[in-house]
Amino acid sequence: MITMPLDVYIAFAISSLVLAAAPGPDNLFVLAQSAMYGVKAGLLVVLGLCLGLVVQTLCAALGLAAVVAAVPPLFWAIKLAGAFYLLYLAWQAVRHAHDAAGVKQASAKSGMALVRRGLIMNLTNPKVQIFFLAFFPQFVSPGTSGTALVLQMIVQGLTFMAATMIVFSIVAAGAGFISAKLYSPSFAVKLNYGSAALFVLLAVFTLAA
Repeated sequence: MITMPLDVYIAFAISSLVLAAAPGPDNLFVLAQSAMYGVKAGLLVVLGLCLGLVVQTLCAALGLAAVVAAVPPLFWAIKLAGAFYLLYLAWQAVRHAHDAAGVKQASAKSGMALVRRGLIMNLTNPKVQIFFLAFFPQFVSPGTSGTALVLQMIVQGLTFMAATMIVFSIVAAGAGFISAKLYSPSFAVKLNYGSAALFVLLAVFTLAA
């Protein structure tokens, strides 16, 4: 059977929405980026994260995620890359903290750069693949294998991506709107330092989890 029964699919979709809304590295990352650079920038970061989920879904469906999970050095190499990238973003935030243009200048970042930022953030988090390996099979129809299994996991991945896009877009819009209302030069400095601290904490969490 290629697709899940409707009741199972609905349960999976609801579970995906709840999991996407739970506080975690990705939605905190979206919150920080949206607060610093605005709603549009936040939505572009969300797009990058969701493109990363497409890649993660294909890796899980084709068995590549299991390879990463089974090879500790590879798993740790990806984690280290993610942690270093977050530390780089923290350094960038501190470097621009006292920029005279503050958040408004930062919002001039190209759309592709913001999409790439979200994509890298997702792809350097190997725990997403491990999560997919643990979560998706709970909703796979019994006896499914081969091509049908791959197709079911792709449907699950696209559904999870859609749920993530909905929730993260709401986070981006809310954080960007509130930040714009509160904007001032001093607020921009505090926001950059706060975002830098958040990135450092996320880097530590990435390595420790």
